[in-house]
This record gives sequence, structure tokens and C-alpha cells, in this order.
Amino acid sequence: MREKKYDIEERLIDFAVDIIFFVESLPNTKSATHLGGQLLRSGTSPSLNYGEAKSAESKNDFLHKMKVCLKELRESYNCLRIMHRAKIYKSEQRVKELITECNELISIFVKSIETASKSKHTS
Repeated sequence: MREKKYDIEERLIDFAVDIIFFVESLPNTKSATHLGGQLLRSGTSPSLNYGEAKSAESKNDFLHKMKVCLKELRESYNCLRIMHRAKIYKSEQRVKELITECNELISIFVKSIETASKSKHTS
């Protein structure tokens, strides 16, 4: 995995690319194809939705798009955990790294949404 960046947009793009490479490396089984497709959608979605959030038309629109990012990250996190437990991967180390990064991104989004929600109520 690459060095951690503190630019959230870059981290989300890196995460999406890492998910793509991970999914492409999966074995050719029914479960890997099913979960891999799900992970490909949910794991690449946050970077795209974050781009939309940055261009939000209002505070409510921003919050909604940030919550969509969080929802997709949580879906990715659970999918990765299922894949880890079911041993659907080529590299256990790789899936563990993705789980860790996804969890860190979830924490960042939870905090960002809390902060934006507070500032929404005070303005």
C-alpha cells in the first residue's frame, strides 16, 4: 500500500484504485465474482460521491453526499470482512490492509459529518 495521504480526496482515489486491483486479483469462483462485483461498486463509489460533495449546492446537499460516501464505505468494510472470513482473496495481508484503510476512512467521514452537522445547526 502507498504512503498515507492526508488529502481525503486523494485517499479515496487511492482506495478505489486499491479496490480495483484487489478485485482483479480475486480467484475465479462464484462467491469471489459476486462479492467482488459488490465491492467494486461500493469501494469506488466514495471517491466519486466525494467529488460531488465538494460541489454541493447547499449544506444539506453536502451532508447528504457525505452520508452516501459513509454508507458505501461501511458496505465496503463489511464486504471486505466477509471476504476475509471466507478466505476469498489471494493475499491475506492485502485484504487486512484494505479493511484497515476502509475503517480509517469511515472514522474520517463520521467525524466530518458530525462537524458539518454541528455547524449547520449553529448557522
